[in-house]
Amino acid sequence: MAKIYDFKALNNKGQEYDFAQFEGKVLVIVNTASKCGFTPQYDGLEALYQKYKDRGLVIVGFPCDQFAHQEPGSDEEIAEFCRLNHGVTFPLMKKINVNGDDAHPIYKYLKSAAKGTFGSAIKWNFTKFLINRDGTVIKRYAPTVTPEKMEKDIEQML
Repeated sequence: MAKIYDFKALNNKGQEYDFAQFEGKVLVIVNTASKCGFTPQYDGLEALYQKYKDRGLVIVGFPCDQFAHQEPGSDEEIAEFCRLNHGVTFPLMKKINVNGDDAHPIYKYLKSAAKGTFGSAIKWNFTKFLINRDGTVIKRYAPTVTPEKMEKDIEQML
């Protein structure tokens, strides 16, 4: 069975990012959008990252424009928006698709490892996946679950 460490993705600067570098860390992977009602969750995600990164938490954002065209910008524009408006310092990847035939392999894996209430498809922006230190996908959180509501689960894994 595949683990998250078997995957690679391009970061928002087009450089390959090997997820094997996160072995032994707790991961939160989230599909993001800059023009969504849930966009303020960037603040909560960054707060969790700042609070727990020294204890082994890594948050990785994957911008996605598949939901109501709410992430129309380029990778550079997205990164600048996140930095200026939400102080984001956690890693942001290149914009991807999370559903459909051309969904990124990481998302194909995440969706099969943790199905949602209505099946495996990602239903909206800011769906979050929590992965433990051994690379197992532990939980999938709906977009309506704020980062703050994930904190107890994260603390238990750190």
